[in-house]
Amino acid sequence: MDADTRSGGLLAWQWSLYREGHRDRRNLALHALTAPLFIAGTCALVLSPLAGVGAAVAGAAAMLGALVAQGRGHAGEAARPVAFRGPGDFVARFFAEQWVTFPRFVLSGGFAAAWRQAGR
Repeated sequence: MDADTRSGGLLAWQWSLYREGHRDRRNLALHALTAPLFIAGTCALVLSPLAGVGAAVAGAAAMLGALVAQGRGHAGEAARPVAFRGPGDFVARFFAEQWVTFPRFVLSGGFAAAWRQAGR
């Protein structure tokens, strides 16, 4: 089966590949620091019509910083991410990872297991 075959939808597909692409401690640490930053940035951007332009700028900067850091973190992984199908796929996959897949990875114990295995 092709790694880009997305049977079950984006979240199921992303989850099926997640453990393989998150084994390096540096990448895991970057995700632990930047996924909450991305979520906070998204919230600031969404609330910026009420909170002001500063919230929009800070939110966008936080989201961009998380994106760049995680991209660098993935460069250290043995399993390379599947190529994006285009800009829409990039946005969908990145938001899905930050808001759903990474939190699920942490809450399911996958993060802790990957962290322990990376130390061996």
